[in-house]
Amino acid sequence: MASRLNPYITFAGDARRALEFYQEVFGGTLEVNTYAEFGQQDTPMADKIMHGMLESPGGLTLMAADSPTGDHRPGDTVAVSLSGDDEAELRGYWDKLSSGASVAVPLEKQMWGDVFGMCTDRFGVTWMVNIAGQGG
Repeated sequence: MASRLNPYITFAGDARRALEFYQEVFGGTLEVNTYAEFGQQDTPMADKIMHGMLESPGGLTLMAADSPTGDHRPGDTVAVSLSGDDEAELRGYWDKLSSGASVAVPLEKQMWGDVFGMCTDRFGVTWMVNIAGQGG
């Protein structure tokens, strides 16, 4: 799979409704994972979306999640996601993007099995890098 770049939107609790709406608009396949599916069954976030992805027949990809914290601010709702399985390419992007950046999540293996990192670059843009199927 080639690396792809797409928006990642954060919601204050209504990611499911938003993604279902976008599915009506763009068509395609919607996959969602809740916080409960990743070990947070007994929390207020259990039924909220930890990660959702809509892929349209025309090749559009939109990702979204519900903010796990109470500090969700309307202006901080969009990040850019880089994902794929080309480890060398994606690590190269990460190295450049995270240089001089504020790293929120170091690029390392996560509970869902992929290598993932998140940073806010020197221009204030939040980037997420996900390398599929890597052992870390």
